[in-house]
Amino acid sequence: MRLLTTKKERMVRMETLRTVSKTEKIIFPIAVTVIIALLVPSAAPLVGMLMLGNLFRESGVVERLTKTAQNELMNIITIFLGISVGATTVAEKIISFAFLKVILLGAAAFAVGTASGLLFGKIMYWVTGGKVNPLIGSAGVSAVPMAARQSQKVGAEADPTNFLLMHAMGPNVAGVIGSAVAAGVLLSIIPY
Repeated sequence: MRLLTTKKERMVRMETLRTVSKTEKIIFPIAVTVIIALLVPSAAPLVGMLMLGNLFRESGVVERLTKTAQNELMNIITIFLGISVGATTVAEKIISFAFLKVILLGAAAFAVGTASGLLFGKIMYWVTGGKVNPLIGSAGVSAVPMAARQSQKVGAEADPTNFLLMHAMGPNVAGVIGSAVAAGVLLSIIPY
């Protein structure tokens, strides 16, 4: 991130975000789900479940479900996912050259995604006359919230009073939605 940006670019302070109304917060998950379902039907279940959690939280009418989804249910799913992956993992597959290639390809994908986001952030910086901090582009990968935190951290190193976290969460969430759409497309074309 430091290699692709100048200190001047990293120090850019972005305008304070506007207050988003409750109506907008409720319409967003519904609109995203409908649009994705129409454009990429195979991704509808993944995006729909992601947006259902947002709708739970923003509606304010299913508080128990919201708390359960954020805490107990998330922990149960994480435990079952860990157990199922661990139980089906065979040592011969992990300790192999093919597994190393997958790890290296994943690291390369994150590096390319981060660099591409930074370059698009630089384009936005130039187009807006220096109003957009290019570091927020690096948060476009779907590692929530770590990518946004990293953008904040690198920006704070250049200017400790600059807060980019909320600005970086926008591309971060967009990366998650994009990843869910890509996963839906892959699930529809790859036989299992």
